[in-house]
Amino acid sequence: PWQVYLTYDDGNRWCGASMINERWAVSAAHCYVPAHRLALHLGEHNLLVEEGTEQRIWAEKVIPHPGYDTYNHDHDFMLIKLRQPAVFNQYVQPIPLATSCATAGDRCLVSGWGNMINTGVNYATDLQCLDLPILSDSECRGSYGSLITDNMFCAGFLEGGKDSCQGDSGGPVVCNGELQGVVSWGYGCAESGYPGVYAKVCRYSDWVQETIASN
Repeated sequence: PWQVYLTYDDGNRWCGASMINERWAVSAAHCYVPAHRLALHLGEHNLLVEEGTEQRIWAEKVIPHPGYDTYNHDHDFMLIKLRQPAVFNQYVQPIPLATSCATAGDRCLVSGWGNMINTGVNYATDLQCLDLPILSDSECRGSYGSLITDNMFCAGFLEGGKDSCQGDSGGPVVCNGELQGVVSWGYGCAESGYPGVYAKVCRYSDWVQETIASN
């Protein structure tokens, strides 16, 4: 119920995001679009069917993390302020931000409407979910070396086969009922030896509170 579907301009498929309170959502900085072009779709499940649970709200402000590095995706984290408050119900709910960082081995849920095949394109119309483990920093750096910063973690399966993919960007990784990750980048999708890389939400709680308070 915290999953948000982001579109730009006239409903073009874009990214995922997560509701954290009735006026704010969290996404990835590489999903940046100017606020007047960005719409948030809440309560979505099947993108092709009007299910009666959806809320569409335009963005009022889009605030990427000031440290975001377009080259290495460091600080790939962004806040979106909604033009009007979301209405919370059984289909639309916020997710608490992580209070402490997750540990390797924690099982988490990643979700989105992204690509479902690793060669070619087959975007999901129903929201897809995947249960996946957080990997250790040494496993993560074993795959990506110095590309991994302290603001990232890896999650998924080193044998490949299951992963987040294009179109899932900005979406949630939820562990133990808290938002721990934002879908950020990776080498391909579900490639053996290359797990997904996620922005580490626990590093941003202070920035989130300060930014919300001043906007």
